[in-house]
Amino acid sequence: MTSVINSDKIPNNVDLSSDKKLQRALEAWQPRFIDWWKEMGPEGFQEDQVYLRTAISVDHDGWAHFDYVKMPDYRWGIFLTEPEPNRKIGFGDFYGEPAWQTVPGEFRNSLRRLIVTQGDTEPASVEQQRLLGQTCPSLYDLRNLFQVNVEEGRHLWAMVYLLHSYFGRDGREEAEALLERRSGNPDKPRILGAFNEPCQNWLSFFMFTYFTDRDGKYQLLALAESGFDPLARTTRFMLTEEAHHMFVGETGVMRVVQRTAELMKKNRHEDARAEGGIDLPTIQKYINFWYSVSLDLFGGEISSNAANFFAASLKGRAKEDGYTDHRVIDGSYAMDVPVADKESNVTGWKKEDVPLRNAMNEVLRDEYVRDSQRGLEKWNRVLEEAGIQYQFRLPSRRFHRQNGIYGGLYFDVDGNPMSKEDWEKSRDGWLPSAADEAYVASLMTAPVYEAGKMAHWIAPPKQGIKGRPVEFEYVRR
Repeated sequence: MTSVINSDKIPNNVDLSSDKKLQRALEAWQPRFIDWWKEMGPEGFQEDQVYLRTAISVDHDGWAHFDYVKMPDYRWGIFLTEPEPNRKIGFGDFYGEPAWQTVPGEFRNSLRRLIVTQGDTEPASVEQQRLLGQTCPSLYDLRNLFQVNVEEGRHLWAMVYLLHSYFGRDGREEAEALLERRSGNPDKPRILGAFNEPCQNWLSFFMFTYFTDRDGKYQLLALAESGFDPLARTTRFMLTEEAHHMFVGETGVMRVVQRTAELMKKNRHEDARAEGGIDLPTIQKYINFWYSVSLDLFGGEISSNAANFFAASLKGRAKEDGYTDHRVIDGSYAMDVPVADKESNVTGWKKEDVPLRNAMNEVLRDEYVRDSQRGLEKWNRVLEEAGIQYQFRLPSRRFHRQNGIYGGLYFDVDGNPMSKEDWEKSRDGWLPSAADEAYVASLMTAPVYEAGKMAHWIAPPKQGIKGRPVEFEYVRR
């Protein structure tokens, strides 16, 4: 592998300058990306100096550089982890064969679809979060928002590189389309549902980075197993950056919970809202919403596409080395599948032993559910240490689902079937209501731009970034 070249227009470690045609194509795409960033990136902050982490290598000992930069000048680049000599495919029908360095012709469309779907999520989240800087709770949080945003932009670059490098004209057209769709646009929406949901306040942002970026983690882990080696190496480096996004979400929610607990203790009725905080039931509603829409991102519980991707050795399981059967020809996954009438009322259940390859989405979702629970346990410990009995919980994976075997059916947070009419009556008790959204928005009308200061509804972080104090001027307005 070549060392990272930072003197080029596009920093890279893929020896881009040796392929002039590819270099010209990406350099032609670059100004279109910058135009998209200026239009759909953080609104009102393009000229600010932000203390950002910029990837400069894939070396674990020092892969990033921290300094002030204007976001349109950020050095987005192309980084693949070091190649594994003589790497073998680790799963599926091609298990044990040499990993592919070029796209297998018979899987060209499937592989392109995987890359485009992953690539589409990256600019979508930037678009969802573009107005949040105007209500930031602190400069520390503002900087973290922008760090997430620029890294989502770099992850888009990662997928665009693969499209340009390996898919010819079709790939170039797909790369253009990634800049044309818009989150929430009724005519040109983003591909996946969660990335069209509004993310209009900081509680939603913290939930998004905890739950929705965690889905991203598991999708990247599955793609990191791919028999197509350039995709595997690209996503492995993306995971290095993705960890920070989930940290922002986990610690962000924790700081909200901590401040809520403090405000409850100040009030003789333990009424956080009366003290200008976000009450615990409202936080639970946001958990319910973002967790449920993120579960949908894994796809249907029974999926021929998942089976085909696994069989073709394109998309595996997270951390495939932890399994013993890597071909998965005979295994099965037991599911209780709902039976419904024409009014979408669940009338019963049928047990199915689904071929394991067809249940790969659910295998990945199982890992996600277990991982998501760990954060809730940390948030609950904050309440326990404050002497507050309330406990957060993940709703049933049947709750508020739009696709798969539960899509279009109605379940309460415990997974019990109910009628559409009863669900509509109960909805505002489980998901953020218009009044909840209005209340949360009312707490975030004024941004906090003074270094070291925090909004009233959130506790300060335990420490700053890269050895800097919390009071550091992370964004120079």
